[in-house]
Amino acid sequence: MNDRSNRRGGLLEKARIRLRVNGEEREVLAPVHHTLLEVLREELGLPGTKHGCELGECGTCTVLVGGQPVLSCLTLPVECEGREVTTVEGLAAGGALHPLQQAFAELGSAQCGYCIPGFLLSAAALLRERPSPTRQEIAEATAGNLCRCTGYLKILEAIELAAARMRSRMENASD
Repeated sequence: MNDRSNRRGGLLEKARIRLRVNGEEREVLAPVHHTLLEVLREELGLPGTKHGCELGECGTCTVLVGGQPVLSCLTLPVECEGREVTTVEGLAAGGALHPLQQAFAELGSAQCGYCIPGFLLSAAALLRERPSPTRQEIAEATAGNLCRCTGYLKILEAIELAAARMRSRMENASD
């Protein structure tokens, strides 16, 4: 359903969009030209997804759509209707950090932290599909995420630590 709003003498077309974000049904009225990144931050108040290059080259704006990493700066919200969108705010469960978030904090894997939400979501998608990834597989899964502060080693180590902890929890749960 589309609505038109008058803005400074011009018409601005808006669309009513229904999204499922971090497990919650949300409905927004947003300008049709806004990206998923803009809708998440500006309309839904989820600032964890960061503006980066806005050209799809840095991975800073990575979110999960249907469990798969996507660049929210290149994605229209209407493309996500009927699919689960997960932002970094949706990783933690019941007040407990996701194992990836915990490992990143413990190992000091973030310098300025700006790129970290994108890394966390790319890594979460990888670990859901491959609980025991190799260092090479981790590097490939996060290759679209750029960090300007670190040499990536602590990021890779944090993902490995989280993977080991997640495997251990799964093994202990099955006993």
